Amino acid sequence: MTDAGLPPQPEGSDNRFRLALYLIGVLVLLLLGVWAATSITFSRGGTTATAPAPEAFASATIGEGRGSSGGSVAFARLDERLARLAAQDNMVGLAVAVVEDGEIRFLKGYGETMGGGDPVTPNTVFRWASLSKGVAGDMVALLAERNKLSLYEPAGKYAATLKLPAGNEQKATISDLLSHRLGLFGHANDSKLEDNMDPRFLRRTLASLNAICPPGQCHAYQNVAFDAASEIVEKVTGQRYEEAVRDHLFGPLGMTSATMTRAGLMRSPSWARPHRGGRNSKPLEVAEPYYRVPAAGGVNSSIKDLAIWMQAQMGLAGGVLSPDLLAIVQSPRAYTPGEMGRMRKFRERITKASYGLGWRIYDYAGHRVVAHRGGVSGYRSLIMFDPERRAGVVALWNSSTSQPGGVEFEVMDMIYRLPPRDWLGLDTRPTPAQPQPSETINGIADVVGNAGAEAAANASR
Repeated sequence: MTDAGLPPQPEGSDNRFRLALYLIGVLVLLLLGVWAATSITFSRGGTTATAPAPEAFASATIGEGRGSSGGSVAFARLDERLARLAAQDNMVGLAVAVVEDGEIRFLKGYGETMGGGDPVTPNTVFRWASLSKGVAGDMVALLAERNKLSLYEPAGKYAATLKLPAGNEQKATISDLLSHRLGLFGHANDSKLEDNMDPRFLRRTLASLNAICPPGQCHAYQNVAFDAASEIVEKVTGQRYEEAVRDHLFGPLGMTSATMTRAGLMRSPSWARPHRGGRNSKPLEVAEPYYRVPAAGGVNSSIKDLAIWMQAQMGLAGGVLSPDLLAIVQSPRAYTPGEMGRMRKFRERITKASYGLGWRIYDYAGHRVVAHRGGVSGYRSLIMFDPERRAGVVALWNSSTSQPGGVEFEVMDMIYRLPPRDWLGLDTRPTPAQPQPSETINGIADVVGNAGAEAAANASR
């Protein structure tokens, strides 16, 4: 017996013991690495938040065109109707995702990235257009939640290039900016932006326009002015707008395909080329102007990442977007009766429309839904969801037809178990591709009060 009371060990046992300890240590380190991968942290200004890893958003049941049974959405019927839609001549490519009970249960691409090109998949990147405004609303609200600014401070305090009639940039609040209540006629200076003029210069020239109402008193949709939100973010964070959004929103949410530049779109492994017509038309050049107003229309991503974004808006990423923040951006700030004209085809379902901070809010057959649509030359997009039910739909396509817009109503009807309707127009004459008088088609100028002739003219765009 040895001093330890143990029998003598065979020769080489010390080496085997050390090897065993080493292997145990490696195993512990591997387990710690797996644990660390289940959460993502981000910090700024001494604050740290933890967000669920991307896997927390993507249900294990998702797949290309595969839906989970047991819910109210008839995925097989939806897939059949989307395949019929995608086969029409006015279409090129289409991607759709559905979230039900908080899970991505349908995720599929249809058609091609361009005529004779690669097939659209859940990873094909499109432009979001004005769905980008919800990103700006969330980003600015996040800074307000961290006490970096107040939504009720003058927008001009942080956006040096924003100049409004009569010095109203010192009266219009950041909330007014994000809800399109600056007192300007709709789409002010958009045509000049499309002529490749610098948006910062164009924001300065807004002061020379005639105001249609005092700030906060009427709603008229903006792009050039709205992008003052990117200046606000840059001033407060000290980062470029796209970097701040990446670091504080897209990165923590695991949105790996999301970018905000023309180059970012075109370097994606799979990206949809823009078309003004359908599958038999030639692709367009990717237009630059609305990338220059990134808060208004600069985001690109796949349908999968757009679905993850929608999940976050439902409150499923509390470590990134808190319930209080979501309540702020998704609360009505302005009633938008003009929006009802644009949605007149769906008046059986939509009975009230308003605007929050970068988000539209509708009464949908007695239910509150949050939504937005978007469009730039050759691309269109949509999002609509019920935050309480944690259910909704997103779609991206690379042609100018408005026909796929009916998918949000077909899906929401299923969610609410309403009688099915042919909102996609598949059983009637298809909607032809619509010519675009200008690059932007992402909003209607909703004007309340005495807007004047100039505002009325812009309201039709």
